[in-house]
Amino acid sequence: MSEPALRAATPGDAAAIAAIWYPGWQDAHLGNVPDALLAVRTKESFGERAAERVVDPGTRTVVADAGSVAGFVMVVGDEVEQVYVSAAHRGSGVAKLLLAEAERLVAENGHPVAWLAVVAGNTRARRFYERQGWTDEGLFEHAAPHGDGPITVPAHRYVKPVRRAR
Repeated sequence: MSEPALRAATPGDAAAIAAIWYPGWQDAHLGNVPDALLAVRTKESFGERAAERVVDPGTRTVVADAGSVAGFVMVVGDEVEQVYVSAAHRGSGVAKLLLAEAERLVAENGHPVAWLAVVAGNTRARRFYERQGWTDEGLFEHAAPHGDGPITVPAHRYVKPVRRAR
């Protein structure tokens, strides 16, 4: 594997992002979220959401490995909204690189603290964020976005102070 490099996503990355996002989301969420959310998070919905999101300014960083997408992160304001790595690249350091980039983007957006939501049953992700210096502030009712209105999902809110590079 070549050294991964960060770059902005392009519309041409949408299919690769969706191909990482859908199975990664299932790994983390099946059995951990309400049935109402499972019903709307279809494979097709991830393709649609990826196509919409790759053009959002400030929320479209991906990691490329030998020209292919190995993972992606989406940042909205002070929230690290999505962090996903392909199954083939898990344990390779790609997630750390993506998370560091997300923290940088939150700081660049002018926020002193970054936050993210992790469903309670996703212990792998929770351990990862804790190893990266994030603090679990406890359970809260996360409003998962959906076209017909948000769906409430019990999640843990993680936070981390971030600093703008000087």
